Amino acid sequence: MVKETTGADIAGTTAEVALPLGEVVGRVKAWVERCGWIWVEAQIIEIRRRQAPTQFLTLRDLSSNVSATITCTAAVIEAAGLITEGTQVLARLTPRIYAERADLSFECSELQVAGEGRLLAQLEALKRKLQAEGLFDPLKKLKLPFLPRAIGLITGAGSAAERDVLTNSRLRWPAVNFVIKHALMQGPSSAAEVMTALAELAADGLVDLIVIARGGGSLEDLLPFSDEGLIRAVAAVKIPVVSAIGHEPDMPLLDLVADLRASTPTDAAKQIVPNVAEESRALVGLRQRLRRILAGHLQIELAWLNQIQRRPVLKQAAAAIEPHLTQVAGLKAQLRQVWRRRLSEAQRGLSEALMRVRAMSPEATLRRGYAIATVDGELLTSRNQVVVGQRVELTLADGGLTTEVLDLKSKVAIQVREKQ
Repeated sequence: MVKETTGADIAGTTAEVALPLGEVVGRVKAWVERCGWIWVEAQIIEIRRRQAPTQFLTLRDLSSNVSATITCTAAVIEAAGLITEGTQVLARLTPRIYAERADLSFECSELQVAGEGRLLAQLEALKRKLQAEGLFDPLKKLKLPFLPRAIGLITGAGSAAERDVLTNSRLRWPAVNFVIKHALMQGPSSAAEVMTALAELAADGLVDLIVIARGGGSLEDLLPFSDEGLIRAVAAVKIPVVSAIGHEPDMPLLDLVADLRASTPTDAAKQIVPNVAEESRALVGLRQRLRRILAGHLQIELAWLNQIQRRPVLKQAAAAIEPHLTQVAGLKAQLRQVWRRRLSEAQRGLSEALMRVRAMSPEATLRRGYAIATVDGELLTSRNQVVVGQRVELTLADGGLTTEVLDLKSKVAIQVREKQ
C-alpha cells in the first residue's frame, strides 16, 4: 500500500535510500490528481478524431510556446459547437498521470469556444437562422440601376471610406449625385444609427441606390454590421443596397443580405456608376458598327435594285406587254364573232316565233274574212245569246261595226255604223 505523500516527502533522498521508480511515479500521480479540475484558456492546434470513445486534442498557450495533450469524449466536442484547429477555447481540465509511462495529460470534461471563436459561433448561428428565413436568397437580390439619379451614402463623417466612394465615383462619372448620411460605424450605437440613416434615405424617394461603407476592421469593429435588426432592415428596403463594409477577408452578415457586396469602398465606386470614358468608347464603337451595318444593307439593296433595273421587262416594258395585247385582241375578235353568230341565231328564232304567233293570232283570222261578235263585251258564240233589236259589236280586220238584230229565223238585217 502506497503511503500518501507530498512533493516534500520524496525530495532530498540520497543514493543509499533511493526509492523505486514506480513508487515515485505513484506518489506524483496521487499528488497531481489531488489538484482537481481547473478552467484554462488556450488555442486548439490539433484535433485527432477517432472511432473510439476517447478523442485527443492538443492545446497551446495563447502567449507562450507551451502545449499539452488532452483527452475528452466525442460528446464534449459536439457540445462545444463548431470548433476547428485554431479555435480559441475555454477548457475544464483535470490533470492525469499515466503511471506506466509517467506521462502527464489532462482530461477535459467541458469545452467552450472563447474570444473571436465565440463571436464567430454566435454569428454562424445567427447566419443559419436568417438564411433559413430566406433573407439571403439570391432570387431576392435587386438589380442595380445603370445610372442612378442619386446615390445614398451611409458612412462615417470625414472617413476614408467616404472619400474613397466620392472620389472614385466622380472620377468615373463626374455628374454623379450623392445624398450623404453620417453615422457611427463602430460601437454599441452604430447599428441603430445606420438603421436610422437607412430608413431616412429609403423614405425620401430621392435615391435609387444606397451604399453602406466603412472600410474594414477587426471582428469586434464590424459586429454592428452583423446586427440582426440591421440585417432585417436592409432586407426590407425596396431599393438596392450595396455593402462596402470590409476588405476582402471580412464578411459581416450585411454582405450576405445586401443586393451587392463590394470588397472595398473603392470597389463599390466602380460598381455603382459606369465609367464615362468606357461608355464613350463603347458609344463610338456602336456608332461605327451601326454605320457598317447600314452601309452593308444599303449595298445589298442597291445591288438588288441594279439587278432589277437590268431585267428586260424594265428596259423595254412595251415588249413584255405586246404578246399580251395581241392575245387580248385575238380574244376580242373571237368574242365578237361568237356574239354575232349568237345574235343572228336569236334573230332568226324570234322571226320564226313571231310568224307562228301571228299565224295563230285572231288578227290573222280576221284578215281571212272572219269577224268577232260580242254583246255587251261578251263573246257571241250562239244566236241564242241575242234577241231581235239587240245591238251586236262586230270586230273586223280593219275596224269595228255595230249591227242590230232584225230577225233570228231568216236573214239578218244589218245596219252598219262605225264602232266608237
